[in-house]
Amino acid sequence: MKEQRAFLSFMEQALEEAKAAALRGEVPVGAVVVYGGQVVARAGNRTRELADPTAHAEVLAIRAACAALGSERLTGHDLYVTLEPCPMCAAALSAARIGRLYYGASDPKTGGVAHGARVFSHAQCHHVPEVYDGISAAACEELLKDFFADRR
Repeated sequence: MKEQRAFLSFMEQALEEAKAAALRGEVPVGAVVVYGGQVVARAGNRTRELADPTAHAEVLAIRAACAALGSERLTGHDLYVTLEPCPMCAAALSAARIGRLYYGASDPKTGGVAHGARVFSHAQCHHVPEVYDGISAAACEELLKDFFADRR
């Protein structure tokens, strides 16, 4: 039971990052990189703030984790993200050699893991992480739906 609580707490931290992104006017997506049960990096979307289309939560968290580790490889690290990664982020996860990907809401429109490009299923993909979907999906979906409903 203790392991389950720790597991959910990482997605809760990703949700905190997503909520902070929403407060900044960013699409509410948050990501957390974990190694050995410890959070090593966390980030939320900052594409508008940084005027950078690559500043997705996953990419920013991977960059921070790589900088902290001093390596471009995050072998044995887990990434928790509130939304199914897009093709760009899925490719970054593969390049960083993330061990396990946990994501919340599915993204049928622009997802790159279970939908759309399905990056990890291509022969050109050099590394495929273990993928676990639907983690705290209802909370992740609600945050996104509320964000976009407020803008319509």
